[in-house]
Amino acid sequence: MITKDLKIGRRSFVIGSAAVGAGLALGLKIPFGTSVVRAQDGSPEINAWIVIRPDDTVVVRIARSEMGQGTLTGLAQMAAEELECDWSKVTTEYPTPGQSVARKRVWGNFSTGGSRGIRESNEYVRKGGATARVMLVQAAADTWKVPASECSAANSVITHKPSGRTTTYGKVAEAAAKLTPPAEVALKDPKEWKLIGKSVKRLDTIGKVTGAQVYGADLKLPGMLNAAIKDCPVFGGKVKSFEADKVKSMPGVRHVVQVGDSAVAVVADTWWQAKTALDALPIAWDEGPNKQVSSATIAEMLKAGLDADQAFVRTQVGDVKSAIAGAAKKVEAVYAYPFQNHAPMEPMNATAKYTADKCEVWVPTQNGEAAFAATLAASGLPAEKCEVYKIHLGGGFGRRGAFHDYVTQAVLIAKQVPGTPVKLLWTREEDMTHGRYHPVMQAKLTGGLDASGNLVGLHLRLSGQSILAAVFPQNLQDGRDNATFQGLDPSGDFTLGYTVPNLLIDHAMRNTHVPPGFWRGVNINQNAIFLECFLDELAKASGQDALEFRRKLMSKHPKHLAVLNAVADRAGWGKPAPQGVYRGLAQMMAFGSYVAACAEISVSGDKVKVRRIVCATDPGYAVNPAQIERQIAGSFVYGLSALFMEECTVKDGRIEQTNFHNYDSMRIAQMPKVESIIMPSGGFWGGVGEPTICVAAPAVLNAFFAATGKRIRTFPLKNHGVQMV
Repeated sequence: MITKDLKIGRRSFVIGSAAVGAGLALGLKIPFGTSVVRAQDGSPEINAWIVIRPDDTVVVRIARSEMGQGTLTGLAQMAAEELECDWSKVTTEYPTPGQSVARKRVWGNFSTGGSRGIRESNEYVRKGGATARVMLVQAAADTWKVPASECSAANSVITHKPSGRTTTYGKVAEAAAKLTPPAEVALKDPKEWKLIGKSVKRLDTIGKVTGAQVYGADLKLPGMLNAAIKDCPVFGGKVKSFEADKVKSMPGVRHVVQVGDSAVAVVADTWWQAKTALDALPIAWDEGPNKQVSSATIAEMLKAGLDADQAFVRTQVGDVKSAIAGAAKKVEAVYAYPFQNHAPMEPMNATAKYTADKCEVWVPTQNGEAAFAATLAASGLPAEKCEVYKIHLGGGFGRRGAFHDYVTQAVLIAKQVPGTPVKLLWTREEDMTHGRYHPVMQAKLTGGLDASGNLVGLHLRLSGQSILAAVFPQNLQDGRDNATFQGLDPSGDFTLGYTVPNLLIDHAMRNTHVPPGFWRGVNINQNAIFLECFLDELAKASGQDALEFRRKLMSKHPKHLAVLNAVADRAGWGKPAPQGVYRGLAQMMAFGSYVAACAEISVSGDKVKVRRIVCATDPGYAVNPAQIERQIAGSFVYGLSALFMEECTVKDGRIEQTNFHNYDSMRIAQMPKVESIIMPSGGFWGGVGEPTICVAAPAVLNAFFAATGKRIRTFPLKNHGVQMV
């Protein structure tokens, strides 16, 4: 039932949305009642998740965002499994965050990141389907005046078993929508699943293939104007002045406006007219003190943190200092990982229409509620006068999650052109130089081996940025950013898969003026390289096989060990590789899933061919195995591109990389053969989109050492003259 008198303050919603974006788990209450809530086409809503049309079409409402990862199809599968509907008649739609707020946040968390789409939505989405099924069956039973226990549902058809009478969901949907829902519903045992676990075709493929799918950059509204924007090239800088009169007479130009303290936009009839005028616009910047910062000064700051006295301790077991000091052999290494850009194919964009009584935004976003909060804050209007309409994303990777600067900009521009929809589209250069970058990080690892080659002590010191300090400071734990230690935690979704008798893992926080962000996989990417490559170094120093060295440390981590053994067995570890082919291993736990990889490469001079990567994952449950296979392969494109090619450098306080000519990505011909081993062990829900990305790079690096005897510890590999072929 829609609550018409809901009041919510702008400040309280902004704060609440920030908490939600940080992963706050909130209770879900699905509203039901005797009055029928209807979809826009008039079809009855059985509950907040399920709408049934008269022709038996099932509309599953999905609060999470689709950006190519398949969450939309996976969540629809889960609802349809419990609904017992005809999968061929299933479609989806996005509810809006404004509707959700008006209905007391009925759809819960809209955030799509951290591989949370399915693993944190599965239960209440399945309950939505199950509840709708019970109500539809009850409605049919009431019509027939028989007990509901005598009725069953399958493939959108309800059958009265004693008489054989049948009806369809569409015919009883109106009556079902009026029923009081059951207080509790039983979910199927996984052994009963017929749709979950099947490689069904994605629901969004046809629209993408035919070009019917509309992305934010495609959106057209009646009377719409277009805007291009230029922000101060140095983070923290401001606009000093600009000469609007120099471009106002250019073709199509309607307005030249300042946006906040740091940006200028041109609004024109077409985007190209706006962009052309903006390029010609004289702008003077106040770049501030950050213009002195460079990659070299940042590296020195991080280097100092490696030996600093103060650091935030995440894990401390035994006496590391004494264990290493008394070890028969000491091994030490320093690694470094650079800034990286998300670089989605669709640059940041949003379309906004503002009046004194209404502000509407159409936007590709990973978090509809965060976009809604940005709209409230920028518009100055209360929640009941704002709405955000979510559009499929042309790539997200974390950039469109917690960061909605482009939404704020679009609304601020629209406020200066009231009553007219304005589409703001960033240039590729703006997108590259005003990202929220993968955090820069260094690590110093020190290990101690006894006379038998056993690891008796390990100290892993991280030095670098904290994302939470920049984005969600309220989530710091006594100043410590636990997210920095992904893959190195003592327990939880990022548990370290090794037991070391004396262990210290800590972080010297060193924040820069370059804003950090949640880049696909986030901190597990560098942590997997640091740890898994160093373990290979320790294995080499101890004279042991890399797999056997790990196995000794993993007896208390059976799920970690299971995926590692799986890739080793499939790849033929311990057996001779083909002539000129070398192997490397890596394993990790990330986002609740256990993952491992074995890479096979060949090297000719400075050229590396990644021939094959065997990857195993245990996500607990596998909703759509075909999608998991594609996610694994896609994540390797991201991980290997970063390893070989991608780095954002800083000069004069600004990011130097401006487009794909100097921030490259691997090509189809460079893609290795990927063999996926999906081994769900049940009992938990792990992520899929992000976990596997982290094991590709260390597996390749360990294979590179096996091939060349060279241990590379700073990235990308292009800086060492190493090319991917």
